[in-house]
Amino acid sequence: MKLIVGLGNPGFLYRNTRHNIGSAVVKAFAQSHRVVLRKERGVTAIAGKVDFSENVIAAVPLTFMNLSGGPVRQLCEKYSIALNDVLVVYDDFSLDFGVLRVRPSGSAGGHNGVRSIIDCLQSQDFHRLRIGIGRPDHPVSDMARYVLAAFNRQERAGLKGIIEKSCECCDLWASEGVEKCMNVFNGRNSSSGSPE
Repeated sequence: MKLIVGLGNPGFLYRNTRHNIGSAVVKAFAQSHRVVLRKERGVTAIAGKVDFSENVIAAVPLTFMNLSGGPVRQLCEKYSIALNDVLVVYDDFSLDFGVLRVRPSGSAGGHNGVRSIIDCLQSQDFHRLRIGIGRPDHPVSDMARYVLAAFNRQERAGLKGIIEKSCECCDLWASEGVEKCMNVFNGRNSSSGSPE
């Protein structure tokens, strides 16, 4: 059993914000496999099973971002999922808009959702798909305000392609593993497929 988790904040207010691209990707991934994400019994998340060579649970926590670790731990315990069978999908403002990075482990890098997962699992050894949301064109004093804002018009124009490419990455991770994903997707622009 494998687990793909998309991070974000719950509620209509945050649905189309930069910080919610992880949850948007996992919802699109589930939809592409005709899987409906439903409230998971005993877990603070919506989830559904996707059939590959082995079952994959696609899930989105129903908690706010900084409490993401609880639902991830609940899902791992419920389905006896090993940490190296977990892929966490989330936004990263240190990457240019639309750039994907796959990693087998690592620190939180300032991301509150990932920090919560590390704290709850007591480990950094889970896989990650980081999706670049870029930085603002002008300096801002509060980056939280930037990541919690909606995508601008130019970003929205490329968002569909980025989500589709991220779903392809999730497919590849589920079927062939993290090393293959790193070889295929790292260093490539997700919307155009061209090298950085």
